[in-house]
Amino acid sequence: MLDALTVATAVAALALAAWCGWAAYRDQPTKDWHFIGMAVVSLLAVIQLVVGIVQLARGEKPEQGTTIFVAYLLGALACIPAAGLMSLTERSRWGSITVAAGGIVLAVLEVRLYDIWGG
Repeated sequence: MLDALTVATAVAALALAAWCGWAAYRDQPTKDWHFIGMAVVSLLAVIQLVVGIVQLARGEKPEQGTTIFVAYLLGALACIPAAGLMSLTERSRWGSITVAAGGIVLAVLEVRLYDIWGG
C-alpha cells in the first residue's frame, strides 16, 4: 500500500468527522458542502481501492491475507457513502453525527489496512 495515500485518506476522514461534528454541535444537519467533503474522502477511498487491487494483481501480498485485505478495502470504500445516505434520511443534527462517526470509522479502517498490509 502507499503509505502517503493511507495517511491522506485517514486525515481527510478525520477532518470530515471534525467538520460534521462541529455542525452537529451547532445543531445543524449535513449541508451540500458536507457532501462535497464526503465526495472527496470517498474519492480517496476509491483511489486506495484501485491501488490495492493493482498491487495485488502485480503479485504483492498483504501479510495478514488477501481476503481480509480486500474486505477492509471494500468496507473503507462503502463507509462514507453509507453514512452520507443515512444522513440524508435523518435531516437533523443526528445526520451530521452519523457522518462524523463514519469518518472516525474510516480512519480506524485505514489504520487497520496499514496493519494488514504489513506496515
